[in-house]
Amino acid sequence: MLRGLAALVRAAHVEPSVAVTAAATALAVGAGLGGRAVRVALAVGTGQLSIGWSNDWLDRHRDAASRRLDKPLVRDEIGARSVVIAALVALVVCVGFSLALGPAAAAAHLTGVAAGWWYNLRAKHTVYSVAPWAIAFGLLPAAVTLTTPLERWPAWWVVAAGALLGAGAHIANALPDLEDDRRTGVEGLPHQLGRRGSLIAATTCVGVGVALVALGPGPRPAGIAIGILGAVGLVWVSYASWRGRDRLAFRGVVVLLLLLTVGLVTSGTALF
Repeated sequence: MLRGLAALVRAAHVEPSVAVTAAATALAVGAGLGGRAVRVALAVGTGQLSIGWSNDWLDRHRDAASRRLDKPLVRDEIGARSVVIAALVALVVCVGFSLALGPAAAAAHLTGVAAGWWYNLRAKHTVYSVAPWAIAFGLLPAAVTLTTPLERWPAWWVVAAGALLGAGAHIANALPDLEDDRRTGVEGLPHQLGRRGSLIAATTCVGVGVALVALGPGPRPAGIAIGILGAVGLVWVSYASWRGRDRLAFRGVVVLLLLLTVGLVTSGTALF
């Protein structure tokens, strides 16, 4: 039983699920939600679990064809039926937790979750594969700010930075598996752009996002530090890409993604 539970956890894409949930919770704390940050964590966490489980369930045949032995379904450590049931249960629970945030926040968050399911079901196979990621990450700050008593939308630059974070994350996430994906019929935007084009696109998205986070709230020490670090990171990624060191450039994009996330989290009440 414990082995099956461990396999179910791994099938949920636990690392990105925890990362997104932690970022949303930190945003909520920084925005002054206090105890309501727990509601945000529960809504976002269950939503991420539903997206992760549905992804592994829908991709189980592709993963088997690519011999993805890191996947519990490929290793027969858990049944496909258990994973899809877990995904649907998590989705229902997510709806309940989201409604507890208030109608406006629930609408924003559930739209983002729906975008994640859209990606898993169809969009990942099309040139529009970046759209669900941009929508989901762009609306995540709104789910936080709309939970506050004032129910205010976040500042425009926050939504834009979140969308760029999502777009950059999608492209960077696809880079290591481009060839395996192509062999199994996935032709999303990163696959259309190719490895070098994807590196450029991801760097551009994240670079603009970092600039928005650094300049959007106005002059502040944290913004200046983020701007300087972002500029250094962009130079690093550009140089590595120019020299053909794609793996090093990819790591640079990941670092810039983390910097953009930190910038959003530390924005505090400037989110509004």
